[in-house]
Amino acid sequence: MTFDFFSAAFAKTETGQQEIQKRSLGLSPLVRRVLVLVDGQRSGKDLATFAGDASIDAILGELVEKGCIEAKPREKPEKAEKPAQAAPEAQVQAPAFLARLPAPEERSAEQNEMARNFMINTVNSIFGQHTRISLIENIARAQGTEGLRKVYLQWESAMAENRIGAKRLPELQDKLVNVL
Repeated sequence: MTFDFFSAAFAKTETGQQEIQKRSLGLSPLVRRVLVLVDGQRSGKDLATFAGDASIDAILGELVEKGCIEAKPREKPEKAEKPAQAAPEAQVQAPAFLARLPAPEERSAEQNEMARNFMINTVNSIFGQHTRISLIENIARAQGTEGLRKVYLQWESAMAENRIGAKRLPELQDKLVNVL
């Protein structure tokens, strides 16, 4: 069956929930990140922003094939564009957070550096030094406000996967909103 991954909404199955807990299927970090972000409301188009240069069709196809997610055709695209009504706050935290931010051109280079340092310091604080190196490198290499906002999604995903990070995420986001 051919499925339009771009316009369908996706939800985690029980297998997907177990995979997040146990990591038994050997998913790549990128595929795992997309699985974590599947919330029953986001479409393939929405999830593509988290996939970087990778093909979202291939990632979602792998997750469907392994039974981690199920695709559901969207009934009303207009309704899915309203994240505050679409799902509980914890599941749409990243888009809601990004929507609170001012336009990128309103941020100074100093604020970008403050945001970069904040994200790196929180990763080191929550996960310890010399862990999550690829995330730290991505944060360090991010260019300007737009780049930092893209890598923010990786940062938010990493924090949400950690028990302490998930607990502190709202507090950390409140601090980050002032400079990102």
